Amino acid sequence: MTTYPRSPKEMTKGMMYFPRTLDKIRLHARGGLHEDYLENFGAPQTLDSACCNFLRVHHRDLRERVKQGGTDEEILEWCFEKGRRLNQGDLVVWNAFVSKLGWRDFATPNLEEAKRKHGLTNRDDIVTIPELIDFDEGRSPETTKTA
Repeated sequence: MTTYPRSPKEMTKGMMYFPRTLDKIRLHARGGLHEDYLENFGAPQTLDSACCNFLRVHHRDLRERVKQGGTDEEILEWCFEKGRRLNQGDLVVWNAFVSKLGWRDFATPNLEEAKRKHGLTNRDDIVTIPELIDFDEGRSPETTKTA
């Protein structure tokens, strides 16, 4: 059975996508990260890197911190201390970016290409990259958390 990281829509302390980044790091450390994710693990131009950049921490430093253990909340607090603390406005901007990525923006061609490869060009209900990720990982919209 394949274990995937949490949905990109899940949150830690109001920050969307962060739990998914941590799950990927934890799975990678155990040798259980799905092979589809290995090539881009920690690479620039990924959502994981964008998340780290937004927090002003480096992915390699976050990997080291995750290896020390702790809850998602404790690790996010570490990010706030080592990088920058996010305020409510920052969270609104980040969450809007993540939740709408691929919908009428610079990432739309990537989304459309991925839908084509998956044979999903007829799926008008998949208009963002997080929706495609959830579909690809077997989650239905009813089972993903957004709060």
